Amino acid sequence: MAENKIKLFEEFPPVTTREWEAKIEADLKGKDYDKALVWRTIEGFNVRPYYRSEDLEKVKYLDNVPGEFPYSRGVKTKGNDWYIRQDMKVGDLEASNKKALDVLQRGVTSLGFIVEGRNKLTLSDLEVLLQDICLEAIELNLICCSNKVENAEVLAQFLTNKYGKENTIKASVNIDPVGAMTRNGAYEAEIMSKIKSLVEETAPLKGFSALGVHGKIFRDAGSSIAQELGFALAAGAEYLTQLTEAGLDAKTVAPKIKFNLGVGTNYFMEIAKLRAARFLWAKIVEAYMPGCDSEACACAAIMNIHSENTIWNKTVYDPYVNMLRTQTEAMSAALGGTDSMTVLPFNSIYEESTPFSERIARNQQILLKEESHFDKISDPAAGSYYIETLTDSLASAAWNLFVEVQDKGGYIEAFKSGFIQSVIKETSDKLDKGIAIRRDSLLGTNQFPNFTEYMEKELDAEVFKHHQCKADNAIAEPLTTYRGAQSFEILRSATDAYAMKNKRPLVFMLPVGKLNMRKARAQFAANFFAVAGFAVKEGKGYDTVEAGVADAKKEGADLVVLCSSDEEYATLAPEAFKQLDKEIFVVAGYPECKSDLEKEGIKNFIHVRSNLLEELKAYQEQLIK
Repeated sequence: MAENKIKLFEEFPPVTTREWEAKIEADLKGKDYDKALVWRTIEGFNVRPYYRSEDLEKVKYLDNVPGEFPYSRGVKTKGNDWYIRQDMKVGDLEASNKKALDVLQRGVTSLGFIVEGRNKLTLSDLEVLLQDICLEAIELNLICCSNKVENAEVLAQFLTNKYGKENTIKASVNIDPVGAMTRNGAYEAEIMSKIKSLVEETAPLKGFSALGVHGKIFRDAGSSIAQELGFALAAGAEYLTQLTEAGLDAKTVAPKIKFNLGVGTNYFMEIAKLRAARFLWAKIVEAYMPGCDSEACACAAIMNIHSENTIWNKTVYDPYVNMLRTQTEAMSAALGGTDSMTVLPFNSIYEESTPFSERIARNQQILLKEESHFDKISDPAAGSYYIETLTDSLASAAWNLFVEVQDKGGYIEAFKSGFIQSVIKETSDKLDKGIAIRRDSLLGTNQFPNFTEYMEKELDAEVFKHHQCKADNAIAEPLTTYRGAQSFEILRSATDAYAMKNKRPLVFMLPVGKLNMRKARAQFAANFFAVAGFAVKEGKGYDTVEAGVADAKKEGADLVVLCSSDEEYATLAPEAFKQLDKEIFVVAGYPECKSDLEKEGIKNFIHVRSNLLEELKAYQEQLIK
């Protein structure tokens, strides 16, 4: 049988970039190319509409395979497995042990015990907490006070007693005095001597991470992805600097550091972030070991990454949408090559997670492995012109920020001076504005709200607050963490609280005139006002303003929105305005006759350029008294 040598692509001649650009310019028909197609990221670099192989010519590490320095392609040479982690608060030790044993039977391979509310753990405490748990088969994590070195020492002693002095049990403790300063503004310099001793004592424990760098806090304060990465790397370098200056070598210190990074909804950027993080950290560690080219040196430069969903983009209203957010975020972390992952239960931001929400969170990762096979292929993003370019651009942006921090004396000095806080605040302000004007969407909150979802009981006020925990001995202003949806949630919950004791304000859409315009604007206006929790009702469509106003009054409307075409507003709007009494009158759109209508006394207009948040606050003040 003759071998089939047909080459399908021979039919298509190669196309140059210049030819592609000429075709795009022609299709744009005079529109500005950059404004129409180029995305300027909040990280500070541009993303073009397409990429080609020539775009990767400047990227120097593409010939590396998984497992090779500088690890942009990860360290997993046989698949892409990661630990499925579930965190749980430790109250009663026996109850916590029972729950741990239960979730280990349900797909969890990593346990996170939150022990912040307890005093120093003892060996006997750990005996109870970890009874019957096969630590050789899982990863163990203690989440305690960031300065609680004693708990790390006790865990290390427990593992040594049970498994020997050079065991390889995967375990971590989140000792992070630099992160504590980020959260509360205080820094205990004397703790570094304790950390030095801890690192020395646990050096033989190859799977034990004693230090945790918490990049997620930057994201939960409203940072960009590049800022999270740059500042997290600077915090890690702070530990390398202080501990090597204290007499330890980087080969001992670096493997003891675990990075806990946030993951948000920017799907491809999050994949690129983990790839860039490994590359940059490897280069940083290499700089602390000049002239060292042994395999041990290369292994010391491997970054250990735990990923957890950010809270910044999670919402109280329409909370099941949080499942969609955490799912795409989990996909990004998995494809980026994370070592372990915690998926937050969809309701965890406003109440204690339930068995149902915890099961869903576990299964989100299990599905990625068992049904989507995300654990089968090492670095599946490799070779993508887009993602490889994103990785390079993100690495450059984060590196520039890292260098800027180093020029200011390192992380601690940069934080004391307020530099890190000011950089993040500038970005968070931009993000807040984007949500307020709906340039950025939070589904179910500032866009497409569930019209029938009303809060039946008031939630704890803490859910809607910005959180800052400033210590009495603070030497710097700590970061403030919050969620981007909070301003809208405060607005909507105020309407719900009012409606528990009073009539819910009703907004009536009065569609009249041209059918296509009145329908489109009625839908826009209904979506606009439902964001504030107002009841909305769309009229049936009217031939005359009189009929629409009559129905609005019959329904008991508090606010009437005229929905028509720009050219019809000149006559219809004054007519409707004069027939209303105490009802607030609004025109949906920004017609050319706006100034003429304002002369008639019509002051309220809503449109796509409106600051949704500020407009709704103003209407709420009038409707809720």
